[in-house]
This record gives sequence, structure tokens and C-alpha cells, in this order.
Amino acid sequence: MESVKLIECPRDAWQGLPEFIPTEYKVEYLRELLLAGFKHIDAVSFVSPKHVKQMADSEDVMAKLRPSLPTGENGPEIIGIVVNEKGLERALATPGVTTIGYPYSISAYFRRANANMTRAESRALVEKLSKETKAANRGLVIYISMAFGNPYDEPWGPEIVADTLEWLKDIKIRTVSLADTVGTASSELVGDLYRQVKDHVAGIELGVHLHSRPEHAEEKILAAYEAGCRRFDSALTGLGGCPFAGDALVGNIATEDVLSALRKAGADPGIDPAKLTKVLAMANEIRAKYAHAPLVN
Repeated sequence: MESVKLIECPRDAWQGLPEFIPTEYKVEYLRELLLAGFKHIDAVSFVSPKHVKQMADSEDVMAKLRPSLPTGENGPEIIGIVVNEKGLERALATPGVTTIGYPYSISAYFRRANANMTRAESRALVEKLSKETKAANRGLVIYISMAFGNPYDEPWGPEIVADTLEWLKDIKIRTVSLADTVGTASSELVGDLYRQVKDHVAGIELGVHLHSRPEHAEEKILAAYEAGCRRFDSALTGLGGCPFAGDALVGNIATEDVLSALRKAGADPGIDPAKLTKVLAMANEIRAKYAHAPLVN
């Protein structure tokens, strides 16, 4: 079976929840993800607690999680998201965070709403991230927000995504994820865009971070896989997603659906379903207690 890389995204699942998840519970959940075999986890973000209260305890979460993290070459990848220089400083000062993540938006409206930056300011920050993460021996992943279009009637097309990828390659970014931020892309668009831009990224690991209504999740994953994608972001039970989606059913694609789809395609995500029982139960507890969302069987 062909191997793929699966990035579990509790940070994205939790960031917009109305009820604060206690720090100790977050740490226990992340430990259970590690025990279940997840080696790449989007765990925390270093953003203003005024805007994202759920992530106000990121340093505390990492301090408590760190003793559970294997070290050396076998250690997991722990991703911390930043949106500005202040966040970068915090992330680099936090032991256990191995990779910095940054959402670079190709939509001017979303860039202003999400980070209050111009295109030039955002590009300057990406260049700074590239230099400082290399100097600190940390990884870096850039998410291209609104990669599959936007709801703001702004210019969009594969050529804009390709141009962005060429720029990222020029400044030596080596990991990029195409994000369907509002979850409106069809499976056909997911596959077509990936095919059209993948030739622009020799030397870059190109993944997808897709949002979707549950009934369309599998077809989107398979479309990306068949187009050549081998890196997928997801979240157990499909909790979370973009608060601007405008549809409560549009959220992260459920990891369970990703695992099922990839196995149907003959790929090995490297996760034993039998080890997911406890962490899936915890994910459903979070849905019920902190998100006030229905359970997922």
C-alpha cells in the first residue's frame, strides 16, 4: 500500500468552540492522539486571546504535553499556528513546537478579516518566517487560504494559486497546504486544481486542508488523492472549520472519513482504527460538552 501523511488538526477543531476546553483535558486528548499513532498534529496556535479565547493556554498546553513527547528522529511533528510576528516569537519560545504554520490568504478580504494585513505585509511575514524557522531549526508549513475560490467576488483562478506556489518555492518554502477555507469546492474542482498546480511545486510537499459537508467528504479526499496528493489535514468527528463558512454543516473533514477513503484507494494512512476508540470518545465528549454539537457515531 502507498503511504500518505495524515495531519490531525484538533487546534482547527477547537478554535471556535463557544465553551473553553480545560487545559488538562486538551493535554490528555493530545496524549491520546499520540498513543493512537498520529505523528503529525496541528495542536496549538499563538494568537490573541481576545480573538481566539480557546487558544489562550497554548504555552501551558505545550508545557504539560512536552514530557509525553518522544524526542529525536522518532518524535512527533507538533504544529503551532501564527498570524503575526508576536505569534512567531511566542511559538519559537515554546519547547515542543516543531513546526510553525501560517495561513497566507490569496483573498484580500479574508486576509484583512483574519490578520488585518496587506498582501505586501503578509508576504514580508512569510519571508521572515522562512528565515527565522530555518535559523531555529523548526519546520514551516504555509496554508494557502481560499485556494479553491472565495465567496467575495474577488479574482481567483489556478494561475493565482500557481503564481503563489512559485513565489513560495522561490523563498525556499518546502511544505504547502491548499485550503478550501469555506468548504465550497466541488470534488471536481479539488482534483482539477491540484493537477493544474502540482507541476509548479517540484521540491515542495503539497497537501490539502479541505472543509466539507459530511456527505461530500469522501469524494473530495479521493479526488485529491487521485490527482496525486499524499498529504491530508483532517479532524476527528469533523469538528470545527472556518467561522466564515456560514453553514454549520461545513467543517473539517472527519479523520474517520479520510481513513476510510484512503483505504478504499489502496493507501496506508498509518493509523490503526482499533486504537482510535478512546480518542474518538473524547472527541464526541468535546462535541457534546464544549461545542453543543450532535455526537458522531
